[in-house]
Amino acid sequence: MEAAETAEAEETPSTPHPVPPGEAQALADGEDSRMTSSEAPGEQDGTPGPRDGDADAERAPERDGAESAGTEQIPDHDGAESADAERAPGHDGAERAPERDGEDDAPPVPARVDRPAVPAPGPTRLSALVDSATGWLPLLLSVEGLIMYVLALRVSPGPLRGVDVADIDGLGLISALPSTAFVAILLMIVAFFVTIAQNTDRKFLLLFQISAITFALHGASALIHDEPRFHTAYVHAGFVEFIARTGESSPLLDARFAWPGFFAMIAFITRAAGITDLSTIMQWTPLLSNLLYLLPFVLILRQVVATTRARWFAALLFVIVQWIGQDYFSAQGFTYAIYLAFVAILLRWFGRVEPREAPKVGGPVRRLLSRLRGLTPGELVHVTGVYDRSIMLIMLIVLFVAATTAHQITPFMMLGALTGLILLRRCSLSWAMPFFLGLIVLAWISYQTTAFWSGHIDQLFGGLGRFFENLRSNTGDRIEGTDAKHALVLMARLGICAVILLLAATGLLRRLRRGVGDRAALLLLCVPVLALGLQSYGGEIGLRIYMFALPGACILAAYAFFPNLPAGPADSPDETVPIRRINARFDPRLTRRISLLLAAVCAMVLSIAFLVARYGNEQFERVSTGEVAAMHYVYANDEPSGRLLYLVPLIGPEVTPSIPWGEQDFDKIEYQQVLVDRNPAVISSVIDKLSVSPPNTYLVVTRGQGAYLQLNHGFPADWDRRFRAALDSSRLLKRVYSNADAAVYTLRSQPANAAIPSPRGLGGPGDPTSPWTPVGLGALVVAWIALFAYQLVHLRGPGRGRRARRLVMGVAVPAFVVSVAVVAERFIVIGFSQTP
Repeated sequence: MEAAETAEAEETPSTPHPVPPGEAQALADGEDSRMTSSEAPGEQDGTPGPRDGDADAERAPERDGAESAGTEQIPDHDGAESADAERAPGHDGAERAPERDGEDDAPPVPARVDRPAVPAPGPTRLSALVDSATGWLPLLLSVEGLIMYVLALRVSPGPLRGVDVADIDGLGLISALPSTAFVAILLMIVAFFVTIAQNTDRKFLLLFQISAITFALHGASALIHDEPRFHTAYVHAGFVEFIARTGESSPLLDARFAWPGFFAMIAFITRAAGITDLSTIMQWTPLLSNLLYLLPFVLILRQVVATTRARWFAALLFVIVQWIGQDYFSAQGFTYAIYLAFVAILLRWFGRVEPREAPKVGGPVRRLLSRLRGLTPGELVHVTGVYDRSIMLIMLIVLFVAATTAHQITPFMMLGALTGLILLRRCSLSWAMPFFLGLIVLAWISYQTTAFWSGHIDQLFGGLGRFFENLRSNTGDRIEGTDAKHALVLMARLGICAVILLLAATGLLRRLRRGVGDRAALLLLCVPVLALGLQSYGGEIGLRIYMFALPGACILAAYAFFPNLPAGPADSPDETVPIRRINARFDPRLTRRISLLLAAVCAMVLSIAFLVARYGNEQFERVSTGEVAAMHYVYANDEPSGRLLYLVPLIGPEVTPSIPWGEQDFDKIEYQQVLVDRNPAVISSVIDKLSVSPPNTYLVVTRGQGAYLQLNHGFPADWDRRFRAALDSSRLLKRVYSNADAAVYTLRSQPANAAIPSPRGLGGPGDPTSPWTPVGLGALVVAWIALFAYQLVHLRGPGRGRRARRLVMGVAVPAFVVSVAVVAERFIVIGFSQTP
């Protein structure tokens, strides 16, 4: 599509008029000078030329066959204003100096002697400061908002400032935040939109502004609480402590030890640095994780064909809708950054765009496919050398191996993204890479996690194909709760999901109307949904799908407000406007301002909703110093082993402790459930459980457990206080430790012959094997070498090295088949022959 050329005024030089001597002296003395300048076309003959503002009316765009739907676009400049060309001195009707006619007897014109004129006053400092406000005002607003936010959360509670954790109710942290905190967040968002309204790509300022907003939203808990939030983070710290102390992992203790990559890496780093307390790292991990996510995501945004506003607004959306909280100290948070880096490398160094095709005649399917291929690609392609791509190919493999050893789900998301990009012709890698990486996942599961799945094969494959059952367990089963305010938190989470998906659909349609096909963004949005066919992941697969779909969803959602293409290079401040909008009722510049305003309002609403969705469970997810101290008492009295009872409303593996558990001595302490009743006076189940347990068995009652039971299972508001009073009044129990937030109980007297058992064994009979395992290992190595060699040859070009590729593929195919067959044989022989 050829862009319509803008009519430009040609400058015609005019002959300068003679300057009288008096005026020459005045010029030397500082008077206003008179200069000649060129006249605009049409002014010399008295006919006004076309104005810039009417340029659209003068354009005659040509339509080709592929743009029959009216999707041609023309460049539009935000700052273009209609202005007449300056008239040259002497052409404005003023008297001219008399010209000499060349006669010798003509009397000379006497020189005019004037006093030097006072120079016109220059711009004042105030006016200069106002004129330059667009340069310094956004930065000032961002810094002011950031300082205001930190002070609002860190100072002691008072009017319009400070946070009193006692005010946290069913709505979560938002119920205790001062009004100045909301003003600070809105101020930083306003500063961000003031910057992008300038339509210039001020990268460093925009990165700072988004980082400041990220700090405010994702660093709130670290600013308020003294201890890291989220109880599961403590058990992950316990995994690190165990590996650092023993030098090994043990899947017999916990299934997550079968994927120890993240924990082993942290154990190595902390041990080398002499760090023994991970509290500070755990405290700031959510903020650091989200800042880390921004780096590869911004690189992804640099690969899409979009305006500056669309790109940076997508980055802002990515920050304010990331509410699910998987960015804490965990393997999932670590591998999510790897996933984003993996996708960024695919799009930047291995991106592919096909030339557009004219519509073809044929059946409806053929016409549809032809029309889709005729769309303008929504991705950029960079030309890189074979050496650079070879290095980045190795980097891709390293990232994939790191994710495979650290997490169960992330490698499948990475594999799905790669396969989808190749299938949609947006990646130049060959089909050898999906098979190469797929073998890595199969080999790790089959050979390195045998202790996890042997005898429990249903846990690994039981959820395959149960799409709707997994969907139900991740939607309806998780929208529960009896507290009215807490129900609003659950609805806010679903509302954010609905809004971002609706905006993504709108953005996709608006881009299609402009003839743009965003295959990569649509793929990143849709591929994670396939994970529903794998397993429910303990009822959390829906949260993981939302997290992995966010990059594509945020890109498309930004197009709902800013769908146009840049008019020129990718970083061009100008943007195109569809031809069909030239004669529209509204000026395109006005509609862009309205879009900017709507985007700002949307960001403000979503940022407030984020505080509700992210910190809605703060009443029981936050951890107090008293709760940590109670657990440390148990760790100090667990020799040679110990057992800890935690409160649950029902017995089942889905209920995890609402206490900071497992931070130390993970191999020495067993965590067991004890059933409690809504009536806090009923403590018979606790006494019975302690009576049948060996010595060193403790019951821990915390404020967080009481809040969890209240908000999610309808227990009375003061249940934990009354329950502790009932335990204190029992003659069979003894309180061995207590503070305002927690208490530890045990039996007052133990049976005479009771003995403390030894800790759980870390070893087992050894990893089981099968007859064909050695053959499978050899075939794996051969298949990996052959597939990697095929991909290296393919990097030189699709038409080069055909003979070498055929030879390598002749080795890779049989080796791959044998490898997969042995993996299947191991699952059958080991999985069904071992007893739990």
